[in-house]
Amino acid sequence: MSPIYKLLDQAAWRAAQAAETFAGSPVDLADGFIHFSTAAQAQETAAKHFRGAADLMLLSVDPERLGAPLVWEPSRGGALFPHLYAAMPASAVVAERVLDLDADGVPMIGALEP
Repeated sequence: MSPIYKLLDQAAWRAAQAAETFAGSPVDLADGFIHFSTAAQAQETAAKHFRGAADLMLLSVDPERLGAPLVWEPSRGGALFPHLYAAMPASAVVAERVLDLDADGVPMIGALEP
């Protein structure tokens, strides 16, 4: 199964690594689930919600390691987005990288595994 992607600040990810779990960002906690994007959705998510976030990371997550609490639900324009109704184990992350910003402050995602 293709990876899904989580955008978050570096401090939150470092804290999650130390705790071995990620409970969610403030937006995730307010919404009651952890937001993820597919490869096709990640750049739009970055531009819409993370412009100017200079300390942003992109996590590649193995959805099979998340189990039944991962639900695909309609969101922007009716597209299905992965939402996790549980804390994310840090062990579900298969890759991580720091993102640079373009001249307009938009995080540059680049090519991702679909």
